[in-house]
Amino acid sequence: MRHRTLGKSSLSVSAIGLGCMSMSGVYGKGDDAESIAVIHRALELGVNFLDSSDMYGWGHNEQLLARAIKGRRAQVVLATKFGNLRKPDGTPGVNGRPEYVPQACDASLTRLGVDVIDLYYQHRVDPGVPIEDTVGAMARLVTQGKVRFLGLSEAAPATIRRAHAVHPITAVQSEYSLLYRVEAEETLRATRELGISFVAYSPLGRSLLTGSVHGTDEIPPDDRRRDHPRFTDANLAANLAIVQRLQPIAKAKGCTLAQLVLAWLLAQGEDIVAIPGTKRRARLEENAGADAVDLSADDVARISAAAPAGAGAGLRYPAPAMKAVYL
Repeated sequence: MRHRTLGKSSLSVSAIGLGCMSMSGVYGKGDDAESIAVIHRALELGVNFLDSSDMYGWGHNEQLLARAIKGRRAQVVLATKFGNLRKPDGTPGVNGRPEYVPQACDASLTRLGVDVIDLYYQHRVDPGVPIEDTVGAMARLVTQGKVRFLGLSEAAPATIRRAHAVHPITAVQSEYSLLYRVEAEETLRATRELGISFVAYSPLGRSLLTGSVHGTDEIPPDDRRRDHPRFTDANLAANLAIVQRLQPIAKAKGCTLAQLVLAWLLAQGEDIVAIPGTKRRARLEENAGADAVDLSADDVARISAAAPAGAGAGLRYPAPAMKAVYL
């Protein structure tokens, strides 16, 4: 597995990491034993970049990771996030207040069973708190030795620049795939200007770009994708047409569709790392195999033309959730 250095940090991570969110009941019921086996298999394959958040299963995911990496901490570059929360009435909220930042960090450290977090992200920008105040509090965690490097998730270019002026930002995590390119590529221009790495989540379009989804009836009732506009009937048909255009290219390259899509993403630049999520060993192994897929400039251009920027149909989140991203 090839490695890439995050930003101007000392963190060397596998070009393909592992997003752990799906292990905590987001896309249907999880299995802790199988999820731990997936993480162990990832480390065997050289996938050392593990991504979590305090909101995944509301603490469950970090506790699961603690069990999985016990005795293996030196093999792992550990990333987690803070800021998303549930209000007393059960609705989602966000908290970027400076006094909350150390509380969230200490809670994550306890759940993870570690002394330091390698990369600590603000999960969502709090529009009610200046980013300078939030990042200032995050920077104090670095000084205290609780966090090594800082990141932002779903931050817009102007916010990234303001944050970076307070303390170096090592990575920005946002959705980026062949189905979601416009805002991601705008963000890339800013991160490249500042020497920040781009960590691409949902690089497989929440499975749409794997060729494994053919209709909404295949998605379990407890799977959050049922609420995502890109999986509704009309949008799904348009998005599956993109998948059909990509299939012959994958066949010609002798790889799976998922591997082709991940290879395309990594070919966009050495400053990009993908963190496809899965709770299954077979999918993990398939995703890791994308590291061996070499694409020529012509291949990349052909793939880009099959799924041009803006081609994806439907919002990437339900409308209310879209108000919390790219801020």
